[in-house]
Amino acid sequence: MKKILFILILLVSCKQETKNTKVSGQVFGTSYSIKYYSDSNLNFETQFDSLFYEINKSLSTYQINSIISRINRNEWTHFDDHFVKVFESAKTIYKETQGAFDPTIGVLVNAWGFGPEGKVKDIDSLKIDSLMVSVGFDKVELSKEKFKLPKNTFLDFNAIAKGYAVDVIAEFLEHQKIESYLVEIGGEIRAKGKNIEKQSNWKVGVENPNFDGEQSILKVISLQDEAMATSGTYRKFKVDKNGNRYAHIIDTKTGYPSKTNILSISVIAKNCMTADAYTTAFQAMGIENVKAFLKDHLELKVFFIFENAKQEIVTLSLNGFPKE
Repeated sequence: MKKILFILILLVSCKQETKNTKVSGQVFGTSYSIKYYSDSNLNFETQFDSLFYEINKSLSTYQINSIISRINRNEWTHFDDHFVKVFESAKTIYKETQGAFDPTIGVLVNAWGFGPEGKVKDIDSLKIDSLMVSVGFDKVELSKEKFKLPKNTFLDFNAIAKGYAVDVIAEFLEHQKIESYLVEIGGEIRAKGKNIEKQSNWKVGVENPNFDGEQSILKVISLQDEAMATSGTYRKFKVDKNGNRYAHIIDTKTGYPSKTNILSISVIAKNCMTADAYTTAFQAMGIENVKAFLKDHLELKVFFIFENAKQEIVTLSLNGFPKE
């Protein structure tokens, strides 16, 4: 009897306590926060930094020697796994949205002053038409040997790369046998398992669209084994002389900033790269087109915040976007 009691005490004393680890900082011009639970005090901050460095080196148009920047200058360069994965996913979403999501629109993003390159002075319809000749992701193919863009084409993965980075960190944690985590980069989120401290699903917030820059939460939802990305036009927009508001999302069909009543779109998907790309596409597509699109894409859950005809702020949940 004493021997059995001794074994039980030994087993209890050797059981490791679940640790809550949080790592946060700055990356990609924004902030990040990573929370995870492990049975030992595992800190992966160095590995996170290395992964962020790799992604920047591959996909950042703000890094002059990144793979994508070299491609945009039509310099000979090899591409890595990060570039290939994002390129192929972008091509799929480009086709699914019939071009509403188009990474080659970057030349117009720059021209209107929303991108890393210089803004075009005195931009007019003739300049826009000339730039639109180089737009079209269907013109770009991934060669096995080396990558070369059509003349004057500018490739920009910023509308998908941040979500991809979230997935890279999440998949790294899963490879380390971490079963509960919450990864957030600049508002793009992926969660798995539970918030063990609170014994509940992970809770994430959808922000109010405040034009004055003040941050407040409109609603809080549960997220489990899913990712969510949000795109808001209330932070980056232009207003013309007639008071019309134009989003930083460029219409891939016209080359002009999208005139929109949409203030914010949140998309929930299985991975954050997909959610991130669709938030951009849906801004350009508009609410009615998105409603039709989602009938064939039940895997996407969508939440709109927009202004109605009376300039009242209203919301719309589609495909079972969680109420709380």
